[in-house]
Amino acid sequence: MKSSSQLSPCNFWVVLTFFVSWVLLLQIPFSSAQQLSPPERRILLQVQDLLEYPQVLQEWNKWTNFCSVQQTPSLVITCSGNHITELTIVGNTTSPHPPLSQKFSIDSFFTLLTKLSSLKRLSLINLGLTGTLPTKVSRFVGLEVLNISSNPIHGSIPESIVKFKKLKSLVLSDNFFNGSVPDLKGLSALEELDLSGNSLGPGFPSLGSNLVKVVLSNNSLRSAVPEEMEKMKSMEILDLYANNLVGSIPSFLFSLSSLKYINLGRNQFSGELPDSVSCSKSLNFVDISNNLLIGKLPVCLQGSSNSGNRTVISLWNCLGNTTSSRFYQHAHSFCAEKAIAVNPNSRGEEHHESSTIKLGIVLGVVGGIVAVFSAIGFLVLATYRKVSRKRDQEKSGSFTFNTNPSSHFDGGNSRRPTRMASIGLPPYNVFTQEEMEDATNHFDPSNLVGEGSQGQQVYRGKLKDGTGVLVNCQKLMQQKHSTQVLQQHMDAILKLRHRHLISVLGHSLVTSQEHPPTASTTLFIVLENIAGASSLKDQLTDWRKRDVLKWPERMGMAIGITKGIQYLHAGRVTGNDLKLENVLLDETLTARLCNFNISLPSKIVSESSRNAHDRDRTSSKNAEQDDIYQLGVILIELIIGRPITSQAEVKDLKQQIETCLAESPGKLRDLTDPCIRSTFAHESLKTTVQIALNCLNQEPSKRPSIEDVLWHLQYSIQVQEGWG
Repeated sequence: MKSSSQLSPCNFWVVLTFFVSWVLLLQIPFSSAQQLSPPERRILLQVQDLLEYPQVLQEWNKWTNFCSVQQTPSLVITCSGNHITELTIVGNTTSPHPPLSQKFSIDSFFTLLTKLSSLKRLSLINLGLTGTLPTKVSRFVGLEVLNISSNPIHGSIPESIVKFKKLKSLVLSDNFFNGSVPDLKGLSALEELDLSGNSLGPGFPSLGSNLVKVVLSNNSLRSAVPEEMEKMKSMEILDLYANNLVGSIPSFLFSLSSLKYINLGRNQFSGELPDSVSCSKSLNFVDISNNLLIGKLPVCLQGSSNSGNRTVISLWNCLGNTTSSRFYQHAHSFCAEKAIAVNPNSRGEEHHESSTIKLGIVLGVVGGIVAVFSAIGFLVLATYRKVSRKRDQEKSGSFTFNTNPSSHFDGGNSRRPTRMASIGLPPYNVFTQEEMEDATNHFDPSNLVGEGSQGQQVYRGKLKDGTGVLVNCQKLMQQKHSTQVLQQHMDAILKLRHRHLISVLGHSLVTSQEHPPTASTTLFIVLENIAGASSLKDQLTDWRKRDVLKWPERMGMAIGITKGIQYLHAGRVTGNDLKLENVLLDETLTARLCNFNISLPSKIVSESSRNAHDRDRTSSKNAEQDDIYQLGVILIELIIGRPITSQAEVKDLKQQIETCLAESPGKLRDLTDPCIRSTFAHESLKTTVQIALNCLNQEPSKRPSIEDVLWHLQYSIQVQEGWG
């Protein structure tokens, strides 16, 4: 007799069919919830194409389930329902992304992205986006976060950006924006604003009162700090470093109730800080260095008042009671004279009224004459320009550089400014042979300061306007260096103008025709020469100078050095001779790399030779990794406070540090320079030590990228800022 519990074959298949159908029905809503709508799928594939298939997007194809893509630091896609709410794409982490090709249209790119109607967070970092930011970005009506940092976007910030009523974070740092910042008071939800590393100014931007973080460092602001900032009670971070801000420092800044970090260094603030200045209890970092301040520090900014919990940097002012050595303050007369130069009205206000009356009389008499002659002058100028353009067009075989990528070589002798000046630098120029000879006193041997690895000579000189320069001379053979190779090389050199490099100011190319079959050319590369600069090696070997370099200052130098290397690597300048003596510190203790590799390639790589191209790329990669190793050595030297003299010592120190890291914080502290032992947060030191050890990895392929190093150092600074 059969058991009743057994299923007949017919019943079995019925149950199985029912079970499978039930499972499939369960899967249908789940799958549809994970699938992006077809229009938005097409948009992402178009984004991949417009960005010219960056490495992070290489694996995308028409079958990709975008809402299920694994999130990484370089790629985040968040979906809600069938729509994208967050898109983060971070470019090549090994070096800054070069500008996209000329076919890229930033206008078309953002037009496409605005079709993502549910987008709330958009981050497009280091992708080579180039052009001017289009006004149509305002179509992102629901956007809460916009980060397009580290791209070569230029022009002004569009006024339409004020339409982002829901925007909480706006990050446009490290681009080429210039001009005035739109009035941002209407962005009531905005909490984070980072516009650093641009050329914005001269006016101070108008900001909303709910901001928590304001970073405007490394711009061209040339005004006073507005009184309206007193209303910013929620602000925790204010960074105005490296502008040209003038006037007195408002006392209320230090007492803002939520403020933790304020950096006003490297501006032109003048006058005294009142004794009555009070500091917020939360304030733990203050940098007022490299200004024109006189008098004495208020009590709350003196080291003895806060038991060491507040870091105050006040170097290179004209202050009389700082904890720093008097050797690192200017004389009172220095600040007084500089303040008058910055604000000439302070010289004598008592004459203002009479001067105004006299000026009015003079202008009344002269005004009519000027009006007549202006019209005549305008006509003359217009005619002259027309003739000049025609004459320039008739010239042939000229050697010129301009902002057009199709610029070509030329043998003309006229000196021409060819690019807008970087901050604090004159325009890039093409110099004549006579100017090179005059600058170096006909290459007097007494002006020879060094020789490079490929036979190039470096001379000290001075231009007619008094600018101190270094002239790097490289002799070339025409058979060895084609016009195309020279063009590519000069295009790269022309861009080497950065706040953390001894920048290139111009060049001259002189061809000798004395022996036509073997005609040679001399390339003169003109670099800035910083008067009074000292090397980082000098700074660490002089105990008085070393004593003033506390942990925050050393971290600032480390980040400056890293940013300089990052910039060089972006321009494919690798194999740089990185060591303490090749890091110069200007009077503001800003790190500037010198003696980096600007020599011409020793061989012409044929475009048709794939093997040669691969060898060149491999060589460049190895040189990049060598730079990372040398940076690691410099980081260790900053930590221990002295130069390392041999490769064997590097290995010994690496082993010691690894042992100390594994054992206890106290042992790691004992390895550091005694001058910094009471000035660092342990986690800040530990982060820096760990990335330095990674840089020293014996396997080049396992060393971090320059981007990774910079990220860790910036994180270390953030930890330090929160210390206390």
